[in-house]
Amino acid sequence: MKKLLSLGVLPPLLYIAAVSGLARPHGPDRADVSRVEDQFVGAWRLVWLEEAHAGGNVHKADCTGLLVYTRDGHMSVQLMYRNPEAAGQAGPVQYAQGGYEASFGTYKISENTQTFTFHVEGAMVRSLIGKDLPRAFELSGKQLIVKSADPKEHWRAAWERY
Repeated sequence: MKKLLSLGVLPPLLYIAAVSGLARPHGPDRADVSRVEDQFVGAWRLVWLEEAHAGGNVHKADCTGLLVYTRDGHMSVQLMYRNPEAAGQAGPVQYAQGGYEASFGTYKISENTQTFTFHVEGAMVRSLIGKDLPRAFELSGKQLIVKSADPKEHWRAAWERY
């Protein structure tokens, strides 16, 4: 130990351990992450997206997509309609432009209400930037089913883990 101190090696090693989190006590920080939050983290592929047309009838949109949640509370979503002209507007908010939807930001889960709020930091549709978008969710088997918590929006999407 004295030799490490005299060589000046120990202080930089202690600094690296402290900065990287290796010196953190084990326990509370991991316990704070709930089981539901753990289930969100990762990459998801779109299984289906249901949208309501003007007449109220629901159809499955022909699209593909990717949804990513990180452990530190960030998320991003990309969705592409295979036929851009068929890209619907499933409510009062326009999410896609030219048949493509892309946005990123942060999310916060409320287990009690089975909802999460997506705070948009960047989006292809710039009017979404800075907005908080409330979403209802259901974890069902391997799927994460998400829909708008806004009763004026009538869409629902199922995502499956990659």
